[in-house]
Order: sequence, then structure tokens, then C-alpha cells
Amino acid sequence: MEPRFETLSQKTFVGKRVQMSFNNNNTFMLWSNFMPRRKEIENTKGSELYSLEVYNSLFFEQFDPENEFDKWAAVEVTDCSNLPNEMEILIVPQGLYVIFIHKGPASTGSKTYHYIFENWLPNSEYTVDCRPHFAIMGDKYKHEDPSSEEEIWIPIKKK
Repeated sequence: MEPRFETLSQKTFVGKRVQMSFNNNNTFMLWSNFMPRRKEIENTKGSELYSLEVYNSLFFEQFDPENEFDKWAAVEVTDCSNLPNEMEILIVPQGLYVIFIHKGPASTGSKTYHYIFENWLPNSEYTVDCRPHFAIMGDKYKHEDPSSEEEIWIPIKKK
């Protein structure tokens, strides 16, 4: 699994978020609430859906599956001046990311994340940076289909 590297320019997202942990995963509920309302968001940029995670600065240093983080279901926007009710804005700052392609059903995504955090990252010259992580679900994303693909973006910086 060969990654690519990209310096992301600042991006603005509008969506919904929940606080959750890996042991108390509310992803299904989040997306179930977001998807029926996504068309209310104006000035969207592209058709991709974004699943974002915002972790605190010590999350990966003191990993515990009970530790909470913010999980977002969102779309990228060019302007967020007319925000739908119960939606929020998330600004992702510029920075370096490593990108992996997860191929296969969404339910097998943990294998890709395990490879990134247990194999690739420890053997690289990088460490996780404290910026949002995200997955892009574009045209090739088909949820549980074996041919599904999504991009996994991990914020990094030199060790």
C-alpha cells in the first residue's frame, strides 16, 4: 500500500458532529442524521462526502479506546454564510498529509488504519500532527461493496 503526500490548503466544511470514542462509536447515527439534510447546505464544492475526526493533542500519545473525539459528517463549501440549523463549520488548516487508498467494504477500514498507525507511521520519518484527520468518499465509494474505494488523509509532520 503506497501512500502519496499532499500539502492541503485550508478548507472549510459544513456538517454535523458528535462526540464519541472508539468504544462508543456513533458514526451510523451521525451519518443517518446528516445525509437527509446535506442538500440544505449551500455553496458546496464538489460532490464528495467527508468523514472527519478531530482529536486532542495527546490522543495518540496516550491512546485509550474510551477517549473521546469529535466525529464529523460534512461537505466542503466555498462560503458558509448561510448555515442550516443544527449544522456547524469546521476549518481545516493548511498542512502536510499522507494519503492512503482504502479498497474494499467500509467495515474493513480498520485494517487500513491498523497498517497506517502500526506499520507505516512508526517506520516513517513522520509523526501524527494535531490537525483533523479525514476520509473522502467520492465517486468510487460504494459503502460495503468489495470494489469500494475511499481516501484516508492523515495529518503528519517530520519527527
